[in-house]
Amino acid sequence: MSFDNIGDIQQINATPLADRNLPTTIHEMLLRSKETHGSRRAVSYQITSGPKDKAETITWSEFYDKSVQAANLFRSLGVGENDAVAYITPNTNETLYTLFGGMIAGIANPINPLLDPEQIAGILRETGCKVVVTIKAFPKTDVPQKVAEAIAMAPDVHTVLEIDMLRYLTPPKSWIVPLIRPKNPVTHKAKVLDFVTEMNKHNKTLDFADSTGDRVGAYFHTGGTTGTPKVAQHQYSGMIYNGWIGNHLLFTNEDNIMCPLPLFHVFAVHVIMMAAIQAGSHVVFPTPAGYRGDGVFDNFWKLIERWKISFIITVPTAVAALMQREVNADISSVKTAFSGSAPMPMELFKRFESVSDVAIVEGYGLTEATTLVSCNPPGGEKKVGSVGVPLPYVDVKIYNTDADGKPVDVPTNEIGEICVSSPGVYVGNTYTEAEKNADLYHGDYLRTGDLGRIDEDGYVWITGRAKDLIIRGGHNIDPAEIEEALVQHPAVAVTGAIGQPDAYAGEIPCVYVELVEGASASVDELMEHCKSTVMEKAAMPKYVEILPEVPKTAVGKVFKPDLRKMAIERIYNEALEAAGSPARVVSVSDDKKRGLVAQIQRNDATEEDMTRILGAFTRPWEWAA
Repeated sequence: MSFDNIGDIQQINATPLADRNLPTTIHEMLLRSKETHGSRRAVSYQITSGPKDKAETITWSEFYDKSVQAANLFRSLGVGENDAVAYITPNTNETLYTLFGGMIAGIANPINPLLDPEQIAGILRETGCKVVVTIKAFPKTDVPQKVAEAIAMAPDVHTVLEIDMLRYLTPPKSWIVPLIRPKNPVTHKAKVLDFVTEMNKHNKTLDFADSTGDRVGAYFHTGGTTGTPKVAQHQYSGMIYNGWIGNHLLFTNEDNIMCPLPLFHVFAVHVIMMAAIQAGSHVVFPTPAGYRGDGVFDNFWKLIERWKISFIITVPTAVAALMQREVNADISSVKTAFSGSAPMPMELFKRFESVSDVAIVEGYGLTEATTLVSCNPPGGEKKVGSVGVPLPYVDVKIYNTDADGKPVDVPTNEIGEICVSSPGVYVGNTYTEAEKNADLYHGDYLRTGDLGRIDEDGYVWITGRAKDLIIRGGHNIDPAEIEEALVQHPAVAVTGAIGQPDAYAGEIPCVYVELVEGASASVDELMEHCKSTVMEKAAMPKYVEILPEVPKTAVGKVFKPDLRKMAIERIYNEALEAAGSPARVVSVSDDKKRGLVAQIQRNDATEEDMTRILGAFTRPWEWAA
């Protein structure tokens, strides 16, 4: 079934979740899928993006068999229920076997391949990882090299299993790659084995007793490509709940789902794969890098035609890119596009629906809550810009805190912090590091750090991120107001507004812009546009910069830490130059305790010079090494 309004959700809630006959373990969930959907298509994967390129399709029976073989392999390597199996890979079918086999045998630990070796090593040490799955050296990727370097800094890792992506290629590429393949990096002491060879040695039924109940089954790190990511713990129950939601409200066994998102992120894993397993849907993964893969945007509509896609999974930045391409295929099979990661700007929403004639359903979730929180009704009123109504068994409250730090309810339509209670919230144990769970809850409600409101119809609206607020002389400015205004300009594709350092006001608004491909606009033109569209005088950006591409995370969110670094470097260097100082900011680092820190090249400047020139700014600095 689907749902049309919050009344439908309340009707579902009338039956306790405990009475829903849900599986209790990941193995049980996969086994039920094999028994119910065995011969149906489960996953199709193509390494290249052409609409006629080779693809590998597996059934739900094969999916179960391979996942169990992987689980048996991991157990044979000493992985127990409390041990982590990390994978640092692009999307492949073997990545899926690692994910689910890892959760059956122990704890799956997906890691973003875009992270630096030091960050990867930090996560491996934090989770005590014993086994790492990655790819064998391959042209045009440095993932194996980074992973080898990281493992050298992670002493608990004793085995590395390599996926050889050569098997997905066809001639002539399959002939050429062995000739140009980089030398396989080994800069560590761990044993290196071939993943497929070792997996195929094992049985297709469990060699060990399944878990007897709920437990932590996955670690997902938060954060993007800088800083030290936090590691969130996900229990079986929360992940299985996500699958039940997708099966009950979104997908059926007739759906073909296009998922160009990475398998180290909860959106692809929980919202899509967990639901597809329980619903028996068919998921298509185009290219190892998803939306980032060569030709994916150019071939997107034709891929939809090829696979008769009924459900598109996307994010606002991907929609902005798609709007720069003509719809050049039959996409009549598409029923819905599900968008997450950030609220969809109104103008972008309108552009997409007018071009594709496909309805966008916006939803909301977060890693710390094991993903799903709310969703616009697929069959009912979709309030553009909202993230819909809380899903079954989820309660959302808007709180502010009083002088004692205690939660205070916020009235309807007033802004406060979004707080969530749900089957996915692991109260008291969200992060692996205990100190990071301090002050993270109001009772059983997770403090999301997102600012928002709930309207009179029960729809949730995200108005900003608490840490993203631009605080100008004590006045709070929501960056979304600036971003929404600029994206209305026809030449603007993507925007990111932040607070740049200011010696007087602390922060003042600035915005970085990525233009539509082939379009043109000047900074002066965009500033004039802001004058007529940014309603709040204090929110008028004082600086606009056009970038070839606004930095984004692997799932397409605008990555604001990089924008903040750019702004700090620019403002501090302007101040140093104006004061006649020879010192210059050469980089901005992310310190775990102090946040963003400007690294200053001395060039004969003195400590007193720096204090005098930069002392009025709030962001710290230090001499570069």
